Amino acid sequence: MTRSFDLEDPEAIGVGTVGPAGQRQFYLRASGGGETIVLNCEKFHIQGLVTRMRQLLEAQGEELPSDVDVKPPPPAQPGESAWTVGDLGLGYHEGKGRFVIVAREASESEEEADPSTLATARFWVTGDQVRHFSRQADAVLQGGRPTCQYCGLPVDPNGHPCPAANGSRPIL
Repeated sequence: MTRSFDLEDPEAIGVGTVGPAGQRQFYLRASGGGETIVLNCEKFHIQGLVTRMRQLLEAQGEELPSDVDVKPPPPAQPGESAWTVGDLGLGYHEGKGRFVIVAREASESEEEADPSTLATARFWVTGDQVRHFSRQADAVLQGGRPTCQYCGLPVDPNGHPCPAANGSRPIL
C-alpha cells in the first residue's frame, strides 16, 4: 500500500514538468515541515485544478488571479514521485478558512479500484497560495506546444495536419 499525505501548512506548492513540449510529464510538488511530496499527474489534471481554483476563489469573494506574466520554473528534477494521481480536486473548508487540494492515487486496474486501498494527499492552502499556484500553473501550461489558430490542436515543431486546412486528420 502506498503512503497518504496530509500537509496542513505547506511552505510551497507548485506544478512543473520534465521533458520536451508534447512529451512532458507533469508533476505536483508540495513542501512543508521538512518534507517534499511529488506526485505525477497529467496536463488535464492541472487544467481542471486551475479552473476549479478560479471558481472557488470567485465563490469565496476572493480576488481572482491577475493575468500577470509569471515565468515557469526552469526544468528541474522533481524528485522521487510518491505515486501517480488518478483524481485531483479542490474544496474549501469553512472551519479552517483554507482551501484543500485533494489528490487520489490512480488505480493499477479497473478491477482494483477500491477507493479505500488508494493513497490520498491533502494540501491545505491559503487564498494567496491558491492565487500564486494558479498563475504559476498557467505559465507552465502555456509553456507547451503552441496551438493552431485554425483548429486549436497543438502544433509540433514539424507542424501538424490541420483538419481545418485539409479536412482530415490522421487516425492514430
